[in-house]
Amino acid sequence: MSIYVGNLSYSVTQEDLSKVFSEYGEVTRVQLPTDRETGRVRGFGFVEMASEAAEEAAITALDGAEWMGRVMKVNKARPKEDRGSRSGGGGWSRGGNSGYSRNY
Repeated sequence: MSIYVGNLSYSVTQEDLSKVFSEYGEVTRVQLPTDRETGRVRGFGFVEMASEAAEEAAITALDGAEWMGRVMKVNKARPKEDRGSRSGGGGWSRGGNSGYSRNY
């Protein structure tokens, strides 16, 4: 399971995040997504730890803690949503003989 870490400084590195979380147990992986256009860190990341106990200890200690001038949001990561299927309204579709219509 991964830990979600939000409200990070845009200058944070994987090494910085690994060092902070390693105080609570072995860190096995750190991911810092970057913006496709700018290459800048997006302000959140994911940390994987070797044990469930280490994850719980890190979440408890670091959620709401101030680090690098920001108050971190730390919790268990939720599974990624499937963005490929758009169910529900809001999209454009070709309706009837009257051209394009907006679906709500």
